[in-house]
Amino acid sequence: MDQPDTDMDVDEKDIDILKTIADTETRSPDRISEVTGIPLSTVNYRLKQLREAEVIRNDHYDIDLEALGFEITFVIQIIAGYEEDTYEPLGEKLADIDGITHVYFTAGDTDFFVIAQLSDPEMVEDLITTLERLDGVERTISTYTISTLLDGHEPLQQISRETMRDRLLD
Repeated sequence: MDQPDTDMDVDEKDIDILKTIADTETRSPDRISEVTGIPLSTVNYRLKQLREAEVIRNDHYDIDLEALGFEITFVIQIIAGYEEDTYEPLGEKLADIDGITHVYFTAGDTDFFVIAQLSDPEMVEDLITTLERLDGVERTISTYTISTLLDGHEPLQQISRETMRDRLLD
């Protein structure tokens, strides 16, 4: 099985730390040490290495946008009219629009998938108007979500330790 290119070698302890962060949704080295049984000094050292290798990107707190009133998850397909190598500037414009939380450049009939968290129908209308006026956007296809069945805010929750071991260890 081909191994991904990384700036660091990942071992069992790293996998245990990463899975604990995801599964317990903790950012606390004390809690990670408690759950894994890995000494706190080792956890802190490994977290530092994972940050330096940019495996861990930040120390953010997960915010529930629905609890703040941004209850409408809106998925938008964008068909763009652009020349070669102009997708990046359009993607950057999309990412700067209020309420948009994810922008994906894709292959296939749809050029971009955009996800937005919005508070009310007025915000939905404002977003659609903004998108329709944006240079390079030819057409949008919008979908409201009815309910959230899986919120992948901790993506490693959906990847088993076994898969991580298979894919990351030599």
